[in-house]
This record gives sequence, structure tokens and C-alpha cells, in this order.
Amino acid sequence: MKKWMIAAVLVICGIGVAQAQVMKPADLEKYAKEKYGSKWLEAAANLASGLELDKNESLTYQQIIEAPGKSKTQLYVALNYWATATFNDKQAITLNDKEAGCIIIQSTIANIAEHIGTMNKYSVSITPVIRLDIKEGRVRVTYTVQNYDLLRDISGGWLSLVDTDKKTFGDSKRKKDDKTNAYLYDEQWEIAKHYPFVEKDNKKRTCAKALVMTHAYSNAIMDKVEEAIKNGIVGNEDDDW
Repeated sequence: MKKWMIAAVLVICGIGVAQAQVMKPADLEKYAKEKYGSKWLEAAANLASGLELDKNESLTYQQIIEAPGKSKTQLYVALNYWATATFNDKQAITLNDKEAGCIIIQSTIANIAEHIGTMNKYSVSITPVIRLDIKEGRVRVTYTVQNYDLLRDISGGWLSLVDTDKKTFGDSKRKKDDKTNAYLYDEQWEIAKHYPFVEKDNKKRTCAKALVMTHAYSNAIMDKVEEAIKNGIVGNEDDDW
């Protein structure tokens, strides 16, 4: 009985730590401000000077993490555990190939930027593709985002033409694919066609923050993958048990 109780406690503790791996938008914003400042236009321009879009006009980051002494199998198990525990969406892991040493994750982080304009309110989300390529003693992490996913609320602007009693006042949160609110529209904005990669952009304030938050999330993902490789998720996944 005691062994089962201890096991249950460990499982619960493990879940708590694993879920903490997911960075909420509020935490991400705090992290981004600490690293890049709170002036989004300036921060985006500074970042863009050192960024290049890939051949598909996507924003792609890549890092190789060395793991001396760890086999391909050990690294695969550690990263499979991390990916499964971190991304609660059951469909997030789109490829999991132990033999090839490849894990691909696609998971949305919602509301990384919001902006209330004259006629509309915009809420920005991103769905990065995170690819983990695993070899003996090393892992290559590739993080790619091509588009911002927008929820446009035509009743949420300061001077929206929607009747006052019908306004949602920018409350544009809803479940995915819910079409019950006629004032909400789904859009996609290509990163390459917006600020700071395009200077003249009437959505520049929204896209400036979106870029900084996207960049900050890439850093957070790289850090968490490296932590999982070197120290595991809960810190007790070694072979000495």
C-alpha cells in the first residue's frame, strides 16, 4: 500500500512540474519585456536587424544542443517524455519516430498580442512547428513560424460601427472553429509581409509585439529542451533507482 501511495504522489508531482513547462502568455510577455524592453516597435526593429527569413519566408530558429555521453535512445526517451508532458493537446505531436530520431510538435500559444484599433480588435496567436532531430550525443532543435493567426473582432474597436448594445467590447475569446459570434473573423497574416520586415504597415503595432513574443517563445522553447536533455523534467529520471 505504501509503495502505491508514494507512486501516486510522485506521479502527481511529476504532472505538476511537467505542466509548468508550458509558458502562459502573461509569463511570456514578462519574459520578453525583461529581455527586449517594453517598447515593442523599437524591440521588433532591433530584433529584425539580426533576423533572416528562410527560403519559405518563415521565421526559423535552429540550435544544436550537445549532450556528451548520452545515447540516441536516452535522448529520444527524455525528449519524448518532455514533449508528451509539456503539450497537453493530444494532437500536438505530429511525428514521433524513434528509429529516425525525429519528433515534430505543432501546438498553438494563444493571445500573444492584442491590439484595439479604431474599428477592430485583434488577438494574435502562433502555432510554431518544433522539430527535434536526435543523434548520439546531440540534438538539433528547429523552431519555425510562418504566419500569425488572427482573431479579428469588428465590434471591439474604439469607434466600431456595431450597435452599442451588440458590442462584445473586445471580448474576442472563443473556442476554435466556433462561428456563433458574427463579429469574429479568423485571418492569417504572413510574417514576411508585415512590420518590421515591411516598414509601411498599418498593423505595425500589433505585428511588432507579435514578432517580439514569437522570438521570445523560441528562446523559451530552446531553453526548456536543453533543460530536459541535461536535467530531465522532474530531476529524478537517472538510472540509479
